[in-house]
This record gives sequence, structure tokens and C-alpha cells, in this order.
Amino acid sequence: MTETVEPPDRRLLRRQMLADDVYEAIKTMLMDHAIRPGARISIDGLARDFQVSSTPVREALARLESEGLADKEPLKGYRATPLLTLAEFDDLYRFRRLLEPWAAGRAAERLDDAGRECLHAELATAVEPTSVDYAGYKSLTAHDNRFHTLIARLSGSEQVRLAFERTHCHLHIFRLHYDRDTGPEVLVEHRQIVEAITSGVPAAAEAAMNQHLENSMTHRLRKIYE
Repeated sequence: MTETVEPPDRRLLRRQMLADDVYEAIKTMLMDHAIRPGARISIDGLARDFQVSSTPVREALARLESEGLADKEPLKGYRATPLLTLAEFDDLYRFRRLLEPWAAGRAAERLDDAGRECLHAELATAVEPTSVDYAGYKSLTAHDNRFHTLIARLSGSEQVRLAFERTHCHLHIFRLHYDRDTGPEVLVEHRQIVEAITSGVPAAAEAAMNQHLENSMTHRLRKIYE
């Protein structure tokens, strides 16, 4: 009887798919607070729950640590990061309001046909949330990250793009609160930002981005802390 040996590249692909599945499962638990903010994360417990070895769980937690959703404590293992405090929330938005309106204005100055096409293509991927959990909001969360990262890239500043990406602000903001009513508002504002950038008027692009951030900070999220 001939033994069939799976090619190395296929085994690697299967392993990567398993690691990605475990990562998404743990990320969902963190976003939905099934693993409570600040709670210890049991590697062995998750491995048993998912019926996998500890390796993909460790790999997933390393990725989540890089996104600020998990903290590794020496000799203790991992914990879920706490939610943003009010001071951290305000600081994040101060940072965004310094960075992103400028990026939108520069994008309006520099926009070419390729950039215009990228903006409209990204808008076309946006869908309203289907439920008030991460499964329902996952698509909007991903779009929000891509949209703001794209504008940072279109500004022409690699440092601005990297600075924005390092905050992982979309994850921390959506982790604070899910509300299906805010999804349509976010998408309307994204369309307004694209219209302002493609108008080629930097001041209009800066104003549209600033208003979007103000609405997100003051009208949609800051009330959580009241």
C-alpha cells in the first residue's frame, strides 16, 4: 500500500489556515468581551476549546499583542488588554485630529486617477452592520481601517501612514461599543470625505475629516464614559 505524503507547501498552507482561524476566533472573543477586558487568557484552555495544539493559540496571541488586544506578562502569560480609559480615549482622538485632517488635505492636493479609483473602490466594499456584535460589525471594522489607512497613504507621507496604523484605533474604538445605528452614519461621512478629497479642495477635505472625527468622538462614543 502506497502512503500518500502531503507536499510541504500544502501542509504549510493548512497550518496557516488553522492559525488564521484560531486568531479570528480569539479576536472575536476579545472584541465581544467573551474574554473580559483585563482577564487572564488561558493558552491551554483555548487549545482544548478549539481542539488544537497550543502552537496556533500562541501564534494568535502574539498577533493580538501586536494589535494591542492582548498583553504578555513575564512568567504569567497573556491577559486581555483593558478598554481605553477616558484619558486614553481623548488622547487617541487628539492624535487623530492632528494627523488625519492634514492627511485628507494632502490627499486632495495630490490625488490622481489611480487614487480616485482606490477611494471609490474602497467605498464600494462598505456594508452596514448586521448585528450588535463583532460578527455583525467585522466588515465595517475592516473597511474603517482600510479607508483611513488609504487616505493616510494618499497623503504621500509614509510616516503618517505608519503612525496611524500603529494605533490600531479602529479595533479599540469598535471594542468599546457596538451600535447598529452608527453604521449608516459612518458610511455617510466616509462618502462625504471622499467627495471632499476628490473635489481637489484641501480645506474641504480637512473639514470633512475633522467633522467625521468630531462626530465619532463626541456624538457616538464619548457618551460611553458619562
